[in-house]
Amino acid sequence: MAEKIVPIIVLDFGSQYTQLIARRLRESNVYCEIVPYFEKVEDIKKFSPKGIILSGGPASIYAENAYKIDEAIWDLGLPMMGICYGMQHTVDHFGGKVVEAQEHEYGKASITFDEINGHLSPLFKNVDNNSIVWMSHADRVEALPNGFSRIAHSENSPYAAIANEEKNIYCMQYHPEVYHSVDGMKMLQNFAVDICKAPQDWTMANFANEQIELVRKRVGKGKVLCALSGGVDSSVVTALLYKAIGDQLIPVFVDNGLLRKNEGAKVKEIFGEYLQVPLIALDAEDDFLDDLAGVDEPERKRKIIGHKFIELFEKEAKNHDGIKFLAQGTLYPDVIESVSVKGPSKVIKTHHNVGGLPVWMDFELIEPLRELFKDEVRLLGVELGLPHEMVYRHPFPGPGLAVRILGEVTRERCALLREADAIFLEELKRSGYYAKTWQAFAVLMNVKTVGVMGDNRTYENAVAIRCVESTDGMTATFAHLPHDLLETIAGRIINEVNGINRVTYDITSKPPGTIEWE
Repeated sequence: MAEKIVPIIVLDFGSQYTQLIARRLRESNVYCEIVPYFEKVEDIKKFSPKGIILSGGPASIYAENAYKIDEAIWDLGLPMMGICYGMQHTVDHFGGKVVEAQEHEYGKASITFDEINGHLSPLFKNVDNNSIVWMSHADRVEALPNGFSRIAHSENSPYAAIANEEKNIYCMQYHPEVYHSVDGMKMLQNFAVDICKAPQDWTMANFANEQIELVRKRVGKGKVLCALSGGVDSSVVTALLYKAIGDQLIPVFVDNGLLRKNEGAKVKEIFGEYLQVPLIALDAEDDFLDDLAGVDEPERKRKIIGHKFIELFEKEAKNHDGIKFLAQGTLYPDVIESVSVKGPSKVIKTHHNVGGLPVWMDFELIEPLRELFKDEVRLLGVELGLPHEMVYRHPFPGPGLAVRILGEVTRERCALLREADAIFLEELKRSGYYAKTWQAFAVLMNVKTVGVMGDNRTYENAVAIRCVESTDGMTATFAHLPHDLLETIAGRIINEVNGINRVTYDITSKPPGTIEWE
């Protein structure tokens, strides 16, 4: 009998969107897990799944050593869905033909349904014909295998979706999991609930209880050192672990000198007074700034900061007996942008808290949020009783202001950025746009500009302000803030922060940019 029932298994071929599949299903209260594409059929059977989804990926099925699943999985008789590369893999396996497309297809497309034997596919129940979907592929299906039929097409994709109803196999060339596929969530739900008969019984309360039990079982009588930054992620981890193991938790707050204005005081107040969680606070500003002196390359900054955090935590751990574990608030977007853990995904940037511990450090990692997105973490925080102000704060990177200062990080440059950022956020909150947007911050650029202030020429620093809208942090568009609000923000920063004479507004979306500048 399986240790845990997982109704839907997602086999990951390395798409940057893979986790979104799981997220959309969990929004429909269907529990699922992601495993690497090379998972053996014996291990999959242990979960007693009701359906399997093959994700997209960056590879080509016709390439040498193309990624392929365990052949025995096809013989399980379970409903299966292929998305993008997953569709191409399915077509190839059953004898169809996949070729390199003469024209790549990226962006929005409208799909038109095709009937099979006089009826529409159950995949499209409650989905509008001509629904908008998101395409992102360089290969295309040229010939269908025997037994498969077209169930939808678009202007540039004659086989936008196909199915073999006898085998209960459904495939889509587009990505239903991304936000831009308007009815994508309905399609995923139709597959999971109607076709696979998966139960809709997964909730954040279930997740919290499950993680609490897992932590208690793993930790036993040991102690856990928890890295608390004061951001949403680490705060939720701290609250979850304290609920699970109480005084066995040793939360450590490190003031690295790279925090926002008054950040340290707020953290101490909330955890010490509001939550009654015992907190160890370390003033390590000099340690971090000394190590960052002369460093301007973003990856080096992240790695230096990550190493310094671990060094300080190990030092603090020696002051306590029985510490076997280190906890941190790693999220899945951090993971998929940093390391390929579940499939052959591309590395975008290093996150300070991702990638495991150094071999010399005798701790085991505990990362209960590693499979969650930011909005899911917020829901978990509410479930755990954290205050609204903390749970719904904008994301703040672990390396802090260091990756919002282009070039060398110094005490003086941190002070400049801290004041500019505080003004920006203050005006956003006053206008009501803080709650309407995903993330907002200021960036201190590594250029100086000429200005005129009064009758004098100035040659001072420029800052960029950035504000984006998003649902999960994987994609984002710049916020269309009112011009008068931007004018107010720019005026205040220039007038109140001595050393800044120019403010720009970043209108880059993700992709092609990242949300943070570094």
